[in-house]
Amino acid sequence: MIDTDLLVIGAGPGGYRAAAYAAKQGLQVVIVEQDEVGGTCLNRGCIPTKTYVHSATFAEAVERQQQVVAQLRSGVEAILSHPAITLLRGHAAFVDASTVMVTPSSDSGDAPATVSAKHIIIATGSTAKRLPLPDADDPRVVTSTELLQLTTLPKRLCIIGAGVIGMEFASVFQRFGSEVTVIEYLKECLPMLDADIAKRLRKLLEKRGITFHMKTAVESLSAIDADVILMATGRKPNVEGLNLEAALTAAPAATTPPAAPLVVNGLPVDPNFRVTLLSPAGSHAALYAIGDVNGRQMLAHAAEMQAVRAVNHILGRTDGIRFDIMPSAIFTEPEAACVGPAEGPCHKAFWRANGKALAMGEPEGMLKLFYAEADDRITGCHAYGAHAADMIQEVSALMCRDTTVSQLRDMVHIHPTLGEILRMAAES
Repeated sequence: MIDTDLLVIGAGPGGYRAAAYAAKQGLQVVIVEQDEVGGTCLNRGCIPTKTYVHSATFAEAVERQQQVVAQLRSGVEAILSHPAITLLRGHAAFVDASTVMVTPSSDSGDAPATVSAKHIIIATGSTAKRLPLPDADDPRVVTSTELLQLTTLPKRLCIIGAGVIGMEFASVFQRFGSEVTVIEYLKECLPMLDADIAKRLRKLLEKRGITFHMKTAVESLSAIDADVILMATGRKPNVEGLNLEAALTAAPAATTPPAAPLVVNGLPVDPNFRVTLLSPAGSHAALYAIGDVNGRQMLAHAAEMQAVRAVNHILGRTDGIRFDIMPSAIFTEPEAACVGPAEGPCHKAFWRANGKALAMGEPEGMLKLFYAEADDRITGCHAYGAHAADMIQEVSALMCRDTTVSQLRDMVHIHPTLGEILRMAAES
């Protein structure tokens, strides 16, 4: 039996951040990972995808992906080598609300371990969803994980879903030379974006050769003429095999055992990310869920900050993290990004009026700066264009300090930079 202050299940962005931060604050930590450290983001998601975005050819992307992932994974392993952190490799399953059995893989030679912890953070991430189609076992169908493992560029790629994953892969594989078709059930792509900006981005990608079928439902895969079909229809919380029932039904103040399914859209949590299932008096005092597994904000940077909040709560500390202000980016070409809702009055600015954008040969882009009419406070910003994510990050920081459009207007921006587009919007 291993006794520890904190047990973290999952070594993705949220998990390893929680472990590292807790260890620095003096807690003894055990972290369990059944796969490679770094989670989906590092090994099968945002990092490999970005190597594709920034590679000139498919062959270069395949090679660079392995190098970049290996380098970053070794960095995570170094973080987890802290003297106060014990890394266990294996599958974790709850025995009760404070005890977990860790079963190593059969070829590891390690013995099973039982871990008892005062606090447990579930950070097991998410897995790709698949549409429940009668021919879903079509061998051409892949998720983003399998697509990143291809060593031959598909001549014809069909992508089902025009969300972040679908649009990023559509953009990059079209640039590599694939014939790309995107099928989307909704009226417009990227529903988190301002509709006007999303439409402009889609139209630009159409001009580059990507075919879009909007407001189209997929009922069968056999009619799709493609070598590879990417199922990019969202992600679901990864709780399979955790034996959560054992933890939740044994929790203090628990009611009756849960009805199946236990988790649909994510483990319910309170503002401190304590699990709230089955606890009528409030949250389970010792059990937390961060990152994709709670389904709140399925972003790596959200998981990292949720980790900080959870550990702070364990330590009895307060923080000023604004989870209502969560920027996000879509790394198409050009990229898009947003923070806050696309609601209310707005100021607009365009890349074509910016000297740096023209000098870079990147005249395509638009930014909308939303504000509250009552007090001029910035409430959101949506944009597409070169380095849009960098500008949205600036707006996110301003929003965390309740900055007004008038105050932004008085802030000096370096010339010539793309950041001047933001100032131009404030002056419009």
